Amino acid sequence: MTKNAWAFVLVSLGVLGLAGCGGGGGTPPPPPTVSISPQRAAVAIGQTQQFNATVTGVSNTGVTWSVDGTEGGSGTVGTISASGLYTPPSSGSSHTVTAASTASPSTTASATIAVTDLAGVFTYHNDSTRAGANTQEYALSSTTVTTSTFGKLFSCAVDGAVYTQPLWVPGLTIGGGTHNVLLVATQHDSVYVFDADANPCVTYWQAHLLDSTHGGTAGEQPVVWQDVGYCYGDIYPEVGVTGTPVIDSGTQTIYLVSASEIPGVNSGNCSLPQGSYFHKLHALDILTGNEKFNAPVAIAAQVVGNGDGSSGGFVSFASQLEHNRSGLALNNGTVYVAFAAHEDASPYHGWVLGYNGSDLTLPPSVFNTTPNGGLGGIWGGGGAPAIDATGDVYVATGNGIFDASSPIKPFNDYGDSVLRLHPSLGLTSNGVGLSLVSWFTPWDQATLSSEDADLGFGAPVLLPDQTVGPAHLLAEVGKDGLVRLINRDNMGQINGGSSDSQILQFFTGPVNGLWGTPAFWQNSLYVGGQGDSLRQFTFDSSTGLFNTTTASFSSQSYGYPGVTPSISSQGASNGILWGIDSGLYGYASPNAGVNCGTSPLPAACTGPAVLHAYDATNLAVEYWNSTMASGSRDQAGNAVKFVPPTIANGKVYVGTRTEVDVYGLLP
Repeated sequence: MTKNAWAFVLVSLGVLGLAGCGGGGGTPPPPPTVSISPQRAAVAIGQTQQFNATVTGVSNTGVTWSVDGTEGGSGTVGTISASGLYTPPSSGSSHTVTAASTASPSTTASATIAVTDLAGVFTYHNDSTRAGANTQEYALSSTTVTTSTFGKLFSCAVDGAVYTQPLWVPGLTIGGGTHNVLLVATQHDSVYVFDADANPCVTYWQAHLLDSTHGGTAGEQPVVWQDVGYCYGDIYPEVGVTGTPVIDSGTQTIYLVSASEIPGVNSGNCSLPQGSYFHKLHALDILTGNEKFNAPVAIAAQVVGNGDGSSGGFVSFASQLEHNRSGLALNNGTVYVAFAAHEDASPYHGWVLGYNGSDLTLPPSVFNTTPNGGLGGIWGGGGAPAIDATGDVYVATGNGIFDASSPIKPFNDYGDSVLRLHPSLGLTSNGVGLSLVSWFTPWDQATLSSEDADLGFGAPVLLPDQTVGPAHLLAEVGKDGLVRLINRDNMGQINGGSSDSQILQFFTGPVNGLWGTPAFWQNSLYVGGQGDSLRQFTFDSSTGLFNTTTASFSSQSYGYPGVTPSISSQGASNGILWGIDSGLYGYASPNAGVNCGTSPLPAACTGPAVLHAYDATNLAVEYWNSTMASGSRDQAGNAVKFVPPTIANGKVYVGTRTEVDVYGLLP
């Protein structure tokens, strides 16, 4: 063999030997990875959030934590411990939490966390203007409200239908710790305090308002639906707490009104039967459910008047004929409660009563809307009286006697009117302690009343103070579908002509009228009438008037009773309009296509509430709704009418017939 041949053999054997000894043919190890959970979170100031990181591909599984690029975070963005426990800063914001592999610092994973500095949702539609906007919501946006990132988290079971808006209180010391809580009242006259975040649901306490510790007596029960009204099934199958409560955060007290009866002869026969009927104002400690401030008190009132227009004397509050449909209001220590009727069953009147919140046994201030006539209920589709910075109270009344179109005198009956009431001393022509300082009545009030086209089935909304034109404005939308813009300082009374030219503006809004409360955000008014789309009307602050052309509208049309929308945003950005389709609310629902006026209730007459989320700047863009996810993942309980959603701390709370459903960021 030649020298060159031997060299070839030796080289070949060497290569083969190297290969055979594992010198270069193995699979390289995988690169390290980091994952983090949860990927999305929301906390209120004072809460903490535990993040967990998982490292694979290296023996050293440690991580280094940072917030917005700062290792360990800071007081400005929030701090995070070596174990991943995040503590938020003292202001609302959104932040990025990052876990970096100790062994491979360039290998990272990140999560987002939103911090809310919202003080709470203590009243109907968020605040006393009734605008319905939470502008301190940092977790919800077009990128997080999608079917892959947002959905139903859990539900809390209740013992009756929830017609009240759930109320939210952050950072409460309860249950052995600090928790955000949800307060819910039902038509079974019960009140619950739930943990607003715990999954599965945690109940801290439940109170039944008719037991002996809450002023109940033997035989007392929620009102049987056939014992009040015309048996239409407006609220079915029982009537208890209907009006949204109000919370005094300073004293940690929740105020609410229960309705109850001790049944008498012919109970349940749709004939306004005999029995004893009660409305009681309660003041509960939100930590324990115990009564405070000498509560409860039975609601009672009397004013001078003819009552039915034919006999002199007094008009007295009659619980069987009155109904606290409206939410409660609170201002400067006074709790305001307003009343209408059960299904327009007469005789009844509209009432506003103001109680001293620290001692409910003191005589209340009283305003009767029709002391010498009748009707004039304060309905608002569940909306609450609005209150301005001076403490004046605004309500709208429904169909009833108005003196300008009736021979009844004196001039103090205000059916189908918007009223401004001022806390005062002494007697008035409508009661005591509340003076009518300004009002508006449409020129066609008599027609509205005869057609049951209540002005006051929509509740007033107070607009922000203006720098052009009248400073203090109010928007009112009723069953006739007209949007009326009113100067609160000069509301115009009634025009003797054939138009409402005495007010600033009026134009057609929801085509079939409104049963509820509009929302107002960033110079836009949002209305959701029955048989109509949700509509946006923009307000021009340079002219002090609305643009009367619909700026945007939803592709979804809503059946009766329409929608009371709510808004979430981060200040002026990321506005989301939330609305509940409650078309299949149950008994007497006109949307089911079957006879829903019979008892027992046919199954086809009731169905789930559907929660919708739209771009608030363009309602044609729907981000999400609770029917989008497969497998009925996000389906809510069966619907009730008039209740708006509550949005707080990255979650949306929806009251239904049997439960409160909690929607939020999927982990």
